[in-house]
Amino acid sequence: MKPKPEFEWPDTLDIPALMAAGWHPFPFREFIVKIHSRCDLSCDYCYMYEMADQSWRQQPRRMSADIAERTASRIGEHARAHHIPSIVLILHGGEPLLAGQDLIWDLVTATRKAAGENVQVDVRVQTNGVGLDDSFLRLFCELGIRVGVSLDGALEAHDRHRRFASGRGSYSAVSAGISRLRQEQFRHLFAGLLCTIDLRNEPVETYEALASFNPPKIDFLLPHGTWDAPPPGRHPESPDTPYGDWLTAVFDHWYHAPHIGVRLFEEIMQLIWDGTSSGEAVGLSPARMVVIETDGSIEQVDTLKAVYHGASTTGLHVTRDQLDAALLLPGVAARQIGAKALASQCRACPIHQICGGGMYAHRYRSGTGFANPSVYCPDLMRLIDHIHQTMRADVSARLRRKSL
Repeated sequence: MKPKPEFEWPDTLDIPALMAAGWHPFPFREFIVKIHSRCDLSCDYCYMYEMADQSWRQQPRRMSADIAERTASRIGEHARAHHIPSIVLILHGGEPLLAGQDLIWDLVTATRKAAGENVQVDVRVQTNGVGLDDSFLRLFCELGIRVGVSLDGALEAHDRHRRFASGRGSYSAVSAGISRLRQEQFRHLFAGLLCTIDLRNEPVETYEALASFNPPKIDFLLPHGTWDAPPPGRHPESPDTPYGDWLTAVFDHWYHAPHIGVRLFEEIMQLIWDGTSSGEAVGLSPARMVVIETDGSIEQVDTLKAVYHGASTTGLHVTRDQLDAALLLPGVAARQIGAKALASQCRACPIHQICGGGMYAHRYRSGTGFANPSVYCPDLMRLIDHIHQTMRADVSARLRRKSL
């Protein structure tokens, strides 16, 4: 278990100096609540169970009714105090469906009550899909909960990593769950598919396997890794771009028939057009999410569990602390101050406002902390440059046709 190092960036970030210079924290708008800390799958790349942070072992399996009530109260308190018109509540885990329908009902209804009638609470659940039956879907329909499902492609691609503890693949169970979600009465709940990239899977075939379910959105995720523990096929200091090449192949196929949204591509294209983004994978928009664990601990974004043990902890708890207390922590502020949080070589890069340094967890290196480029830096440059060139060529061709 890798321990927390001392005095790495952003531990030394001077919050009072930032505020004296005019910066103020952005309130949270996305609340990721871990209602169950275990999973009915045993995916070998999972950042929750298979990477540096093993704190899940000390977490209660299921969030208690009392902690759920206090969590809802804190979320509503935060939204009202900052006059936020709409927030997102994400039910997460582990596998959130294992928490049961009663806890989901209680947490969602309590959060909406605590937020008040002037705050819209958009609720989503991110599930592996194994337990997604009609009874859950009826509950989600009643509560207006949108559903995202993790799927890594066709049968062989998916079952390479996403297996039950027995070793049995989960594709048949997951695809059956998605088929139920796509029934006419539940189709409006379908939020999209989340796919973790494996370089061994042919990129266009993977996209087509996902697209065959006709999701409204596809999220391609880079496998979590750092400079100390690089992701598969990504060799630190190498100029090779295996993930950039993989994503570029998908982009070229998708760009000419984009009937399904691909979040990463759309975010990059939006950043090229007007410099705005809504996610944390690219761009410099302030990160406005917070995590609440099953025991009520208030944590930073959970992908930090891939970095070192305790990387996401704050020492705060819903029973004694307001969520505002997390806003002034160096690790939270670092993800809200834009280019000031980037390494010097990133700030000197012409695409840093598009890349945004990449996902925060992927920048970590022992000794310098998070003040580094992403371990995926060459891949991101390859993809962004390709998308930029494609868009520019397309605009030029359209202008030529218009002038004829």
